[in-house]
Amino acid sequence: SVTLALVMVYDSHLVIAPQSPVLEIGTNFTATCMIINTAEITADDLYWNLSKTTVSKEQYIKINKTALNVTIPITSEKPEWLFCLCKRVSPKVVLNNGRFIHGILLVKGYRPEKPENLSCVAVQNGTYISPSIRCEWEVVGRQTTEVPTTYTLIVRQTEKVVYAFIESHQTGTPIVPLNVFPSFMLLDIWVEAHNKLGTIESEHLKKDANYFVKTNPPSDVTVISEKSFPTSLLINWAHPIASEYLRLMYQIRFCRLGSHIWNYVPLEDTSEYIQSFRLQNLRPDTVYVTQVRCKNSQKNHGFWSNWSNNATERTQEDRPRSKPDLWKIVTEDGIKFICKDPELSNGRITRFDIMIQNPKDKIKNGSSEWERIMVNRSEADSSSSHRKITLLKKIPLADKTSVKVYVTAINSVGKSDEALLVIPANANEFAPVEELMVWPHEGQLLLEWKPPTSTAVSEYVVEWVSGGQIDWQRERGSTRHTVIKGNLERFVCYNVSVYPIYSGRIGNPAHAEVFLEEGAPVRGPTVKLNGNPGRNEAKLTWEEIPQHSRRGFITNYTIFYTSGAEIHAITVPANTTSYTLTSLSANTKYDTWIKASTIRGSANGFNHSFTTLKYAPGEIEGIVVGVSLGFLFVVLMTMLICFYKKDLIKKNFWPQIPNPGESTIGNWSPDYPLKAETPKENCLSGISVLDMDICDGKCVIEEDKASLPLKKDKYLSEEHSSGIGGSSCMSSPRQSVSDSDEGGDMADTTSSTIQYSSVVASSGYKGQTPNSHPQQSIFSRSESTQPLLDSEENADMVVQDGSRQFQHFSRQPCCTHNAGNKDTTNCDDFSQLAMEQQEIPQSLDFCPLEEDNEQITPTDELSADWLPTVPVSSYMPQLGGYRPQ
Repeated sequence: SVTLALVMVYDSHLVIAPQSPVLEIGTNFTATCMIINTAEITADDLYWNLSKTTVSKEQYIKINKTALNVTIPITSEKPEWLFCLCKRVSPKVVLNNGRFIHGILLVKGYRPEKPENLSCVAVQNGTYISPSIRCEWEVVGRQTTEVPTTYTLIVRQTEKVVYAFIESHQTGTPIVPLNVFPSFMLLDIWVEAHNKLGTIESEHLKKDANYFVKTNPPSDVTVISEKSFPTSLLINWAHPIASEYLRLMYQIRFCRLGSHIWNYVPLEDTSEYIQSFRLQNLRPDTVYVTQVRCKNSQKNHGFWSNWSNNATERTQEDRPRSKPDLWKIVTEDGIKFICKDPELSNGRITRFDIMIQNPKDKIKNGSSEWERIMVNRSEADSSSSHRKITLLKKIPLADKTSVKVYVTAINSVGKSDEALLVIPANANEFAPVEELMVWPHEGQLLLEWKPPTSTAVSEYVVEWVSGGQIDWQRERGSTRHTVIKGNLERFVCYNVSVYPIYSGRIGNPAHAEVFLEEGAPVRGPTVKLNGNPGRNEAKLTWEEIPQHSRRGFITNYTIFYTSGAEIHAITVPANTTSYTLTSLSANTKYDTWIKASTIRGSANGFNHSFTTLKYAPGEIEGIVVGVSLGFLFVVLMTMLICFYKKDLIKKNFWPQIPNPGESTIGNWSPDYPLKAETPKENCLSGISVLDMDICDGKCVIEEDKASLPLKKDKYLSEEHSSGIGGSSCMSSPRQSVSDSDEGGDMADTTSSTIQYSSVVASSGYKGQTPNSHPQQSIFSRSESTQPLLDSEENADMVVQDGSRQFQHFSRQPCCTHNAGNKDTTNCDDFSQLAMEQQEIPQSLDFCPLEEDNEQITPTDELSADWLPTVPVSSYMPQLGGYRPQ
């Protein structure tokens, strides 16, 4: 490449100055392109390229027609090529491009900066000082690979350079090997930094050679505990180097075992050349850790040695210098008195003495005695920062009286002062603190409150309880805010209480719940049904999540239930433990679960399945009761109708049937007149005879002669077809039933309508002409299956028993037709009619003939329509009675 550059220089008509520069990053660089050995081009034909990019003409400066300058900023650390080139002069002129181009490489870097914090040390080797000096410094500034910075350590003794160490590119800990350490001699030490862009020196260290010495730590450090001095420890050590080489000063530090806070002994007390020291004002029966170090005793000279190894020792015991921390736990059946060891127990506590006194006792030691409670403490318990809690005694509080409790702590040396705690009969009479606030902050619980305004408070007790574990701390009466000093855990709920203490009397507390840090619940609540589900509703119940599983304050519960793909969600407050789901579908299976949420997350509980009822509770019973009531209503209405309409029902369903036992038809015959019979109570009175004029009868006969044959046929047909249950006036048949009023047993025969007998008169009636052959009176046997009457079975021995009563009808000269016809008199016809009437037995009934829906009563005037009818009697063998129609 060098040869190529030379060839380019000698053969090219363009040359750039300066050649191969080293440029400082952050500055501007100016290069000049000159035209040599040719007149074919001028400066106007030149242009610049930087890394294949043409430089803007605004950065060009034309010096003359053969020289052109360019100025570019140096910003990047990467090396770049800068070229000067020539444009085409004319299309007709062809130039040799190899001769009209020239370039240089721009190398970039940083200027060296002054090294800082130069330090050198000469360590102890055995019993003397090592002749080698090790130095360190800090590199300042930046370097590039193309322009590195080298550092040179120079140690000069008087005017003579003793040693120069070159460390390339970076800092280190170079060691300057000297033949002999020059004690008590002046040394000049510095560092020089240089590269292609310049050179610079660090500050010079011009010190006595002993200034750079660092000895070993003191050896054989021991600590002695003396029984006569329970608050002090004696420390001894050995010098690490002889005083001929160096006089030393010492420093001592100590701390309690397990603590990371060191206490330093003032340098004024250990600046002398000493080998022992007594630590004072220590706590008795406490393990301390002690360390010692040393350096050159000359002020501002030398380096501190490393700390010696730990020396550990326990101070001697002393009697307790503070009271036991007495407190109480209130339970349902009484009070438990507990206490912590005195903060200044000064030894292992072996027992507590307690006395419980009622203020009514005048002499404290008169009625009450001290009770000893033995305890067993180890050395670890006494040296631990966490004081042991001891249960002293439990007493019942059946009567709400005030109680005073006195407690002292005893160790191997003596006993402490008495601690007093007063349980008032009514704690509410002592006001609590106001506006208590507790909140977490940077892994601690902070408390703040306002004191009661009523009475001055001597001190406060801050209590925190979690999962049956209790702890407390005491604060002065002037305290308004504090930090809980106990060991607190994350995701655990603490019930914090602040008790004001009024000269030993416990006031009413203020409470607050708080978490040191909240998280998502471990699990959700377990849901179950309260009772059986209904048709459209189900009552869900769940228990609160256990305190240790909440890991935070529950903000709400979310109830999920589903019967298919769709999931329903209902959010309820955190204080809810039951909820009734409504608008459910009947006879449907549902899955439900509950999610519990805190500000940090949520967790689901276990699923619970249930199926709703097909019918709501009581629905079937309601249907049955409704149907039963309806049926009962129908029955009652039917009974009422039967009761109020019994006559009508009896008439339609159980018609009155004449008693065949009282019938005389079996004994009666036209040929055998019946003897008179006294009317019975059940029979009609007999035949009434109406006196009427012959003329009237004649008129009636003549009027009906034309229609009489037709009526006769009608009468005959109806007489033959009439049944016993029918009316004696040829009414339709009726069913026969038993009547409870008639008495006797029911007949075995059928109760259906049947014919018993029919009677036909032998002579014409009402003007009717009988047949040419005289017809005998007919007595027809009934077609009924019932047994015959005695009179029917023995026809020849019929006895005429009935009485025949006739009333005489007065004869009138004539009768007048109702139609207004001309009066006529026919005595013969009327006499015939009277004879026919006389032939009718007196025991038979008569009823008027119904024609044209008109009925003639016996009180009316006798007319041609008055027709005697043949009685038809039916019987009931079991009854034997006679009932006229």
